[in-house]
Amino acid sequence: MAKSKNILITGASTGIGYDLAKIFVANGYAVYGSVRKQKDADRLSADLGENFKPLIFDVTDYDAVDKAAADLAKEIGDAGLAGLVNNAGIAVGGPFMDMSIDEFKYQFDVNVFGLIKVTQAFLPLLGARENAPFDPGKIVQISSVAGRHGMPFMAPYSGSKHALEGITESLRKELLLFGIDVILIEPGPIKTPIWNKGASELVEEKFKGSIFYPALIKFQTKFVAKAVKNAWTSDRAAKIIFDAFEAKRSKTRYLIVPQKFMNWTVPRLMPTRTVDKFIGKAIGLLK
Repeated sequence: MAKSKNILITGASTGIGYDLAKIFVANGYAVYGSVRKQKDADRLSADLGENFKPLIFDVTDYDAVDKAAADLAKEIGDAGLAGLVNNAGIAVGGPFMDMSIDEFKYQFDVNVFGLIKVTQAFLPLLGARENAPFDPGKIVQISSVAGRHGMPFMAPYSGSKHALEGITESLRKELLLFGIDVILIEPGPIKTPIWNKGASELVEEKFKGSIFYPALIKFQTKFVAKAVKNAWTSDRAAKIIFDAFEAKRSKTRYLIVPQKFMNWTVPRLMPTRTVDKFIGKAIGLLK
């Protein structure tokens, strides 16, 4: 069977998605990148050249996802996809007690249900069918350390990534039937526009009347700002993800955390309640 050199990356307009598209194009892949706006499609096509092919859809627009999958099937025929990188995502933040159900739903619509829909729609192009004429592809799920370690005021985001982790554990086993591998990428803080879309919500006007507002401000200044300052660049993270994808035998999980020992290993070795109290004391959640 032939090995495909086609790959689909969702959320390719900025951040990790953009840098991944750049790396894959440089390594001879035809990259199909999902974007939501025509102006982003035009910009990426100009930046990345003829081997980048935009697909315009929002992961929450299921009809558009189905149409993109059908159009791509017509275009690449029996060549198939070497991989699908589920990168599209948002971060919704704020105090659990003060957030509406609609805000939680929006977070899950993008990070969970949109991802499920995209995966289901493109699975046949990854080899999830009988007698596929190409080698089985690989699915890369861009999760987060937040999927295993929830910080205060990040319940919607952490919940969505925890859901993704559980889904991936099941999906990886199911897709053994077709030889399609599924791997999890768990980045810590990465310098991407998601901070502008999500972390800034922590100080929105609507939370000023919240009993949690003083702790929100401290959380932003003591944890979020520091994390962003020490974060890796998205191109550095993208290189690690590309190498993980290209590995002959990929690991099931890849942790991408700056200063891993202090930021991940030590907190994981400490009792959970000790970590809770440390964070609570630092931002004023302990009476």
